Parts: sequence; structure tokens; C-alpha cells
Amino acid sequence: MPNAARIALIHATALAIEPVQSAFQRHWPQARRMNLLDDSLSLDRARDGELTSAMVRRFVDLASYAQRTGCTGILFTCSAFGPAIEAAGRATGLPTLKPNEAMFEQALAGRAAGRPLRLGLLATFQASLPSMAAELQQMAGERGISVELRSVFVPQAMDDLAAGRAGEHHRKVAAAAGELAGCDAVMLAQFSMAAAAPEVQARLPCPVLSSPDCAVLALMQTMRDA
Repeated sequence: MPNAARIALIHATALAIEPVQSAFQRHWPQARRMNLLDDSLSLDRARDGELTSAMVRRFVDLASYAQRTGCTGILFTCSAFGPAIEAAGRATGLPTLKPNEAMFEQALAGRAAGRPLRLGLLATFQASLPSMAAELQQMAGERGISVELRSVFVPQAMDDLAAGRAGEHHRKVAAAAGELAGCDAVMLAQFSMAAAAPEVQARLPCPVLSSPDCAVLALMQTMRDA
């Protein structure tokens, strides 16, 4: 077990910090963690409407800085930047995990007899949906799995959470989950949504998956195998 591992947690919003710290406390408390926050990343991604080369360079710079501080693994918690995270991993050569990669693996482990796997994706940051859908479908294709993906954006919920109205955030996310009835599993797209999982689960009979726990467990295993 890589107890002494130094892990960089790189965030595009402060709202992701507490959920992933809590997941580390549950699953890997011995890991030494360094938090890097650039809260302009999400704003710039939403403004630009696409992942620009300048944005990719910023992710490489953040990962390279983390490597220079002695980090031996990196977990990004920002969910609209998949190709930039891949570029950062290539640049450093360190074990580098995208925020939803492990959650997608768990969702795709389900099986639906005689029909496509029906998955739902709930998001509070709209710009993350296209890249996450593409990433999930690519992973499914590589595994020969047919997936029907339904995505739902929950407007204003992230603003509620940022303003300290956690209960209102959870209520809106849980209400929106009703649009995903009939799915085999429902995924919460943002790390910041993790605390809403119990209320979402109360609305749905299928498994509800959140990113932080899946990601921490997957990174711990990756570091053990490295």
C-alpha cells in the first residue's frame, strides 16, 4: 500500500475540495495530499465554449508544477477537461486520473441482457456534458458495450452550493434525477455533487454513482500497481 504517496489534487472549483478530501479520509487517509486550485479554469472553459490549446497548456503547467513539488500521482477533480488532463499525464509521466474515469468504469461494469446499457448523467456544470459523454462512449466502444446515455443539466444548483445553500442544491439535483427513471445506473458528474447522492438514491431504484470515492479507490490501486 503506497501509504507515503504524495498526491496532487488539482481543482477548477473550490467546491470540489471538500468532497475529495472526505473520500481520502474514508479510503486512503495515509496519503499526503496537496491541493492546487485555479478557479478561473471553469469560467474560462464556459466562456470559450471549447477546450483551447491555451487551456491544455495550463493543465500541463499545473501538472508539471505538482511533479516538481514531489508529487507521485495526480487526481484532477474538474470534469470538463478530459483531453487536457490526458496531455498533462503524458507530459509528466505520472499516474494521472481524470475525475470521472473510475466512475465510468464502474457504470460500464453493469450488464443489460439483450439491450444497450442505459446510463444517466446528472450535471450541475453544463459545459462538462459533451466531453463527458464522448469519454464515456469511447470507453464503452473500447469494451464492446452498447450504451444509451441520457444527460440532464441541473441549472442554478452549483450557484446554490457556492452560496452555502447545500440543501437547495441537493433538492434540485434529486428532483432532476426523476428525468432519469429507467436507467441501469445514474452518475453524478461533478465532484461537488457527491453529498447529494443519498437524496438522489432515494428517488431512484438503480445504483447512483459519485466520482470522489470511485476516483480515490482507483488512484490508490494505480499507485499500488505502479
